Amino acid sequence: MSTNKNTLLLGTRKGLIVYQKKGNNWQYAGEHFDGIPVSYAVGDKSGEYWWSCEDHGHWGCKLHISKNQGKSWEEVEAPKYADNDEIKEGVPATLKYLWVLHPQVNGNNQHILVGTDPGGLFESTNGGKDFQIVKGLWEHPSRKEQWFGGGRDNPGIHSIVVDHQNTDHRYIGISCAGVFETWDGGNSWEPKNKGLRADFLPEPDSEIGQDPHYLTAHDKNQKIMWQQNHCGIFRTEDGGNQWYDISEPEGPANFGFVITLDEEDEETAWVVPGVSDEKRIAINRSLMVCRTQDGGKSWQKFTRGLPQQGCYDIVYRHGMDITGDTLAFGTTTGNLYLSENRGEDWVALNHHLPMIYSLRFI
Repeated sequence: MSTNKNTLLLGTRKGLIVYQKKGNNWQYAGEHFDGIPVSYAVGDKSGEYWWSCEDHGHWGCKLHISKNQGKSWEEVEAPKYADNDEIKEGVPATLKYLWVLHPQVNGNNQHILVGTDPGGLFESTNGGKDFQIVKGLWEHPSRKEQWFGGGRDNPGIHSIVVDHQNTDHRYIGISCAGVFETWDGGNSWEPKNKGLRADFLPEPDSEIGQDPHYLTAHDKNQKIMWQQNHCGIFRTEDGGNQWYDISEPEGPANFGFVITLDEEDEETAWVVPGVSDEKRIAINRSLMVCRTQDGGKSWQKFTRGLPQQGCYDIVYRHGMDITGDTLAFGTTTGNLYLSENRGEDWVALNHHLPMIYSLRFI
């Protein structure tokens, strides 16, 4: 059984905000990097090491590590592109955004992967002292001509999945390009997008150009992966060789950004749906959470404790997480909600936070 985690890290438009569980209650426990956008914040498996990715409007992207649960922070040099790196022919590549950080080991976090805009994956093998671009992906023949921006101007890597049994085996989610897989630590990559659909492309089933909004795998069986996609919710049971659309044909569980998996049950997942990419608001101005317990064959809608009138909230791709039976999500309008019974009832922890970019239990 998984061990419940008692700390919640929120990456927000105005800093890193921390909540902790005291007894039976979750309480505000402090903040870091006041006023600076934190695009993503996460801890390692031990909970001692915290990482913060900042998107400073004036100074650009910054990266910090705390080795003592936030008591003090050390800045490490953020990944950077070489002078001759190009997004496309004649367009220089510069770091625009740190979208996701994946610490692979406990303790000193010696192995770290970072996904960025404009579409580069960076790797550090020395705890973040320096980063190197994963050349096998950056030099993939599809990148310059077939990758493109979606919600952002450039393609971006927002999802990283690493095989627990073989860390050279990895998947990434790219918006917009699709899911890519490597078996050799990043030297070579293959697209894994069969069965996906991109209605906005001239060829909707194109191998390259798909738009996964978030990719995640089940810890117990990593052949089972799910993605919340621009054109629906998709699931694979064979490591991405074939994807299946598991959206509700006539229901709300369809368009959205975040998808969260049960830690024990391979068939259970949650999404927070929205209207569409064009509008990006709650359906019928009603905030809801949808859950499947049968691998997407059917979905339930839960609204108790969530606003049902005048609501414009959506949840970004990293904005929901689970520990045990406890789920939490943060919205674009700074509302933080928590459920202790697997999403069936919700309470608001705060209505007055900045826009929430990421939410992670550690």
